[in-house]
Amino acid sequence: MNIRYHLTACILCLAMTFTASAQEQQEQDSTGLPGDNFSLQGALDLFKRSASPEEFEKLLNAEDSKINNLDLNEDGNTDYVRVINKKENDVQVFILQALVSSTESQDIAVIELEKTGDNNAIVQIIGDADIYGESVIAEPEEEPENAFNYTSATHGPAASSPEGVIVNVWLWPCVRYVYAPAYTVWVSPWTWVSRPVWYHPWRPMPWHVYRPIRYTYAHRYVVVPVRRIPPARVIYRPVRTTSVTVINRNRVVVNNYRTTRRVERVTPNRTNSGGRKAQSYTPSRTDRSGAVRGATRVDRTTRGDRGTRVSGNRSGGRTNGNRTGSTRGRTGNRN
Repeated sequence: MNIRYHLTACILCLAMTFTASAQEQQEQDSTGLPGDNFSLQGALDLFKRSASPEEFEKLLNAEDSKINNLDLNEDGNTDYVRVINKKENDVQVFILQALVSSTESQDIAVIELEKTGDNNAIVQIIGDADIYGESVIAEPEEEPENAFNYTSATHGPAASSPEGVIVNVWLWPCVRYVYAPAYTVWVSPWTWVSRPVWYHPWRPMPWHVYRPIRYTYAHRYVVVPVRRIPPARVIYRPVRTTSVTVINRNRVVVNNYRTTRRVERVTPNRTNSGGRKAQSYTPSRTDRSGAVRGATRVDRTTRGDRGTRVSGNRSGGRTNGNRTGSTRGRTGNRN
């Protein structure tokens, strides 16, 4: 009887240990940043499956899609994310913007798209630095079985570059749609006080439930260190919108994350106890799921970029006593 009792107790202790270990691992995987609750790769997958920007916006805000788990205003419901399209020649940007209140909105990410030939186009999605701590860049990854299949139904022939394989997304339905001659740029008509009749907000999922959902896209869309469409940044920068409420609410966790990343990048090489020099490295950007590509060069988009709009404030003005815009350097010698 005592043996059975002790055996049962041991099993219970082991189960509790494994459960605590799993919960601790899940908590460690979470950065605590708002971006944990919005899958960039998942959003790009929805864009791939959409027939138009309007349908893309509808899928983003459908509970069944399970891509958007944001609650930036902390009202207990997911935030509506609208899509705003800007176009200049063959370059287009699709801004994913969360409605925070009747007076404030916050950009979550921007999809950058460029037509590079008659039957060629490239795409990337860039997560906003105030949501992800830094500008996180993701793009489609070439599928091995389609690497030499130029008649693929999902994308055209890929091209190689020093930064990796660039996937041709010309065959994506939404891409063909937005480059049709009769296409008119899509600007979401919905606002905080005017929502579509089909939209019904839902309660955000806890991290341990949302985590495996967002990680399912990691093997199809990878994080890279370089922006491939420089003109898109020029189009987007003057219209970038941020929320004072969101920035202030997440200021501590964002600053801590940036400090940690900065320390990781400058960590010197160490020598181990055996006298051998241990090779240190700077972690490449990840999507917090382990999918990594490329070098460690960082292309930041900071809140201080010139031209950034802050909801409810004049561009280039002051927000909570902090100066925005480019930092002024001193010229001349001090007397």
